Amino acid sequence: MSKENVGAHNQGETRLVDAREMELDQVVNISLRPHRLGDFVGQREVIESLRIAIQAAQQRSEPLEHILLSGPPGLGKTTLAHIIAHEMGSKITASSGPAIERAGDLIGILTNLEEGDVLFIDEIHRLSKVVEEFLYPAMENFQIDFIIDKGPYAKTIKFNLKRFTLIGATTRSGLLSTPLRSRFGMFYHFLFYEPEDLVKVIERSAGLLSIELDRDGGYEIARRSRGTPRVANRLLRRVRDYAQVKGEGVIAKDIATVALGAEGIDGMGLDESDRRVLKTIIDFYKGGPVGISSLAATLNEEVDTIVDVIEPFLLKSGFLKRTPRGRQVLPVAYKHLGIEGGEGQGRLF
Repeated sequence: MSKENVGAHNQGETRLVDAREMELDQVVNISLRPHRLGDFVGQREVIESLRIAIQAAQQRSEPLEHILLSGPPGLGKTTLAHIIAHEMGSKITASSGPAIERAGDLIGILTNLEEGDVLFIDEIHRLSKVVEEFLYPAMENFQIDFIIDKGPYAKTIKFNLKRFTLIGATTRSGLLSTPLRSRFGMFYHFLFYEPEDLVKVIERSAGLLSIELDRDGGYEIARRSRGTPRVANRLLRRVRDYAQVKGEGVIAKDIATVALGAEGIDGMGLDESDRRVLKTIIDFYKGGPVGISSLAATLNEEVDTIVDVIEPFLLKSGFLKRTPRGRQVLPVAYKHLGIEGGEGQGRLF
């Protein structure tokens, strides 16, 4: 396949379908979110630490310290932020780094927060430098400084804010500046889920959606869900459709296997995008190493999409690794794809 064909494959109508499906997934996922810490599945160390912090803050009648949640997308960072607000009995105001374009936007949000409210900023690493610096005194001293008038008539006005809790979520914690990171009091990193935990997520979602599911069918979906609850819920709905039309409405192992195969999800959870990344590195760059910018250009894909969405699972599964010279496909990927070669991969020199 030529480079042009790789790009064309990536840009077709499937992208439009994906966009509409993602919008629908977002709506359904909101309805499936747990609302209490006791209902949150997985991330046990994070949940236990938060449970203690929340109880201590409630006993002192104080807001929680600022919290930074990091990890790949779809693992429950946004869900946990809403749970924290619910457990604290607080109102939550949600925004995202790219949406807060100017300092004035942030002033409007901060001045409307009440005592103990939660401000959730998703993709906080994408805040502009100006907005980020404006956030420092708000986080540290619960004050904001803004300038009125210009030139010799300029004056700095201090405005006292009510004590609030900032919860930041990021998929790229390495891109956070040191001054911003240092102002958070609690740091939690989310890990990919094990299939056993994902089965619990799927069974809970199946109950909420009135889907008939047996244990083996749930496990088959779980092990192909990339260790991600968001993906698990999406695959559950796709398998439900298949079971409704092609089966008897019950999701058993054989139905799940056929349905996920029809969706292009293989036994390890890799989808077409994952396989395209691996095959491109093998076909065009002899297995790598290859720089991420060169790989993105060949695939006609955004660098952020590869780094944030596709790459984390491939790294975790041992199909891909990062080296000082770029990304490199490992032997297990050759074996999984049924491609000969790869014996010399995994050594830098």
